[in-house]
Amino acid sequence: MIIAVDFDGTIVKHEYPKIGKEIPFAIDTLKRLQKSPEYQLILWTVRQGVELQEAVDYCKNRGLEFYAVNSNYPEEQAEYNEPRKLKVDLFIDDRNLGGLPDWGIIYRMITSGKYLEPVTDEIESEYETPKKGIFKSLFGI
Repeated sequence: MIIAVDFDGTIVKHEYPKIGKEIPFAIDTLKRLQKSPEYQLILWTVRQGVELQEAVDYCKNRGLEFYAVNSNYPEEQAEYNEPRKLKVDLFIDDRNLGGLPDWGIIYRMITSGKYLEPVTDEIESEYETPKKGIFKSLFGI
């Protein structure tokens, strides 16, 4: 499974262009996923140049190295220096509908495969999300 992970607001608190404080368990969770040959992590961020290198170094200094950065594979060169759509199975981003779940929830969803299932009361109660009931009130699910 190929997973694209945002940096600002997802791995660290959003303080762009500075690097914010680490979001609890973000690095540890990603390192745990990274250890499994089943998962391939790509850093997918709007950062470029010096700010991008700072983000890559921040992660690397904490033992997290990505398979690729802002590309599908390390050797890929972006055409016209513009971002491209990644060929990934899953995006982890603070801009998700409903926001960014706790990293423990993210880990359990990925390793259990429940990210593929529709949101239900069963998933909400199992993971005890702070947004419990939001889908029920919005969509009657």
